[in-house]
Amino acid sequence: MTVETVVLTGAAGRVGSVLREALRGRLRRLISVDQVPMIAGGANEEVRHVRLTAVEDVVSVIEGADAVVHLAGVPDEAPLADLLDGNVLGTHHVLEAARRSGTRRVVLASSNRLSGCYPAAQTVSAEMPPRPDGLYGVSKVAVEALGRLYADKFGLQVVCLRIGSLEPEPTEPRHLATWLSPRDCAGFVWAALTRPGITFTAAYAVSANTRRFWELDGRLGYHPLDDAEAYAGRIPGAPSYFTGDQRQGGEFATVEYTLRHAFGR
Repeated sequence: MTVETVVLTGAAGRVGSVLREALRGRLRRLISVDQVPMIAGGANEEVRHVRLTAVEDVVSVIEGADAVVHLAGVPDEAPLADLLDGNVLGTHHVLEAARRSGTRRVVLASSNRLSGCYPAAQTVSAEMPPRPDGLYGVSKVAVEALGRLYADKFGLQVVCLRIGSLEPEPTEPRHLATWLSPRDCAGFVWAALTRPGITFTAAYAVSANTRRFWELDGRLGYHPLDDAEAYAGRIPGAPSYFTGDQRQGGEFATVEYTLRHAFGR
């Protein structure tokens, strides 16, 4: 699939900041969108300071684009009302705008925390039922369901990337399974934008970590290059982390994490 113009929402965030540089090097035109001001990083990048609060707001940004990478939203555990507004309703605005404007390919930011209540000892594929580790994970289940609906009913080409722990390098024991390096992040997103024959796909975006929790999916045609194991000797507690009765979400899967972030307790 030939892609020349891409809209990147949430471009000022952690994932967006990594992707802006990578996409500028491959695209004729990148339209970076966020609710906070940004400065264009090159002649082929436009920046838009827009709040995507309605379908019409999104249509005004994506008309004429070949594809959308939708990262904007609430990035962590929060009250359910905030997650529904920022993640679920926001995703619906993007998908509906893509339908109206004729933008065929949409890449949605899902999350590994959609399955964070699976045991760490179990290898999980994207075909297995969700087991979210909190309300944030629940919102990502809804995001994927919306993507599936718009693929099945309206013919959009939708890729949901279950993004791992994006860090310059792994810094804690859980990252030995969940790390997503910046270059692998860029590789997965480019594959999601350009892979032909896509109708709907949900896939884990994670580096080729020796201890990873998730199956790598060949349908996107990208094979990750990095392995968190190269950093294992620098991470205190790594040898014992994977021997206990641990859930894949780690701290995110604890009762206390959701009570603290979603209910302020």
